[in-house]
Amino acid sequence: MIKLKRAYEAPEKKDGVRLLVERLWPRGLTKEKAAIDEWFKDVAPSPELRKWYGHDPAKWAEFRRRYLAELKGNPGEVERLRARVGKGPVTFVYAAKDENRNSAVLLKEHMEKTS
Repeated sequence: MIKLKRAYEAPEKKDGVRLLVERLWPRGLTKEKAAIDEWFKDVAPSPELRKWYGHDPAKWAEFRRRYLAELKGNPGEVERLRARVGKGPVTFVYAAKDENRNSAVLLKEHMEKTS
């Protein structure tokens, strides 16, 4: 089971293993406060895609298409993440303000669809 949580929300035991799925460390957050168990930065959107998207809701559909294509082109890291997810409950931790339109949402969807 995969849950999603913003990095700025307090960690809880029910989170299970906390996996950061961002390319950059969340701004202003210490490692202690984040309580991240493992960082999967190589499954996050490429720097170019991240900059292009800029969290613009009007670009969401195209961002979705491009990011899913990046994931398909990165099978090694996706399988490494899948192996980690298979060991028990995990929470994908992300930094974006928009809880519905961010790469963690798409990554979770991709992992659940292709498992």
